[in-house]
Amino acid sequence: MYKSLSLFSGAMGLDLGLKKAGIDIRLCQDFDETCYETMLANGKPAMTGDIRNIESSEILDCAGIRKGEAFLLCGGPPCQPFSTAGKRRGINDPRGSLFMDYVRMVDETRPRFFVFENVKGLTSIAVDKDGEPGGVLDIILSEFKRIGYKTVYGVLDSVYYGVPQFRERLLILGSRDNEDVFLPAPTHFMKHQIPQMRWRVLGEIIRDLEDDPGLCTHFSEERLRFLRMVPEGGNWRDIPIDLQPEAMGGAWKSGGGKVGFYRRLSYSQPSPTVVTSPVQKATMMCHPTKDRPLSVREYARIQQFPDDWIITGTVSNQYKQIGNAVPVGLAEAVGKALLATASGTGEIITRRSRGTSAHKKAVNY
Repeated sequence: MYKSLSLFSGAMGLDLGLKKAGIDIRLCQDFDETCYETMLANGKPAMTGDIRNIESSEILDCAGIRKGEAFLLCGGPPCQPFSTAGKRRGINDPRGSLFMDYVRMVDETRPRFFVFENVKGLTSIAVDKDGEPGGVLDIILSEFKRIGYKTVYGVLDSVYYGVPQFRERLLILGSRDNEDVFLPAPTHFMKHQIPQMRWRVLGEIIRDLEDDPGLCTHFSEERLRFLRMVPEGGNWRDIPIDLQPEAMGGAWKSGGGKVGFYRRLSYSQPSPTVVTSPVQKATMMCHPTKDRPLSVREYARIQQFPDDWIITGTVSNQYKQIGNAVPVGLAEAVGKALLATASGTGEIITRRSRGTSAHKKAVNY
């Protein structure tokens, strides 16, 4: 019923969440050959190739969908670095990027809704000082308006949607038919009287994999020397102060909190944002109790992929695919919000005025 299309699908975290919500993804697409192999390995209908060279008619034909028939088109086009487009545009202008091919596909396939997801940094990037006024987000929204879609947007933290991870993503939802699309309301909280509605923590997700982690990269002996000094939940600040300059190297005199250096995770906390490699010096993802990075399977658990989901490629490529994915729980929440909009069940119409102090306190999470 809810026939949909997915572009820039990667390892399919977004697609899996939308499917859990009840949305039927008829076709996935990605330029990366390893992502394409991951799709095929899991029995998903897939297309590969450069989106700039793919016609919308090919997408529709492969999915068995006519123009205007799709419920949803979703995806997260790579938006950094942006290409220069025009004499007065800098590298931060998305009109010279793959984003415009995403807009083209939305315009030419005319789905009822679209979901655009990306890094939260897009909200703060401005056009170069010689360009026209407005930031990247302003340009993106104006392009969707130009093709006739009503939009709502915001930066959502996945931890509020049952994901055991702090991970902020920009979500833009669009409606072709001027429907009142809305961002999903949070379902999980730091404090709540019902345990099942509290933030999920790392221990409940990966503790059973301590001694059977599966594929895993490794830290160098030099880094392990210092990591062994760091307790669960700690980082470089727990290394003896006389050894910190040696451990940190050139970063010792740099500013910022540097919280990712020699970071050992905590079972009692949600995970930090899963990155494309767990062994990078500034964003280490060391296991809470073992002297090793998180494994590929532990990565996948945090991003909420099913245990039987196949990720293809080298170990480093598997980390990258998982690290770039949208958490399944966040995607499911977005899908449910769209279905509520489509069915007209997402709002209670009442004459009672809102905005009292009690109401504002209740909705302020």
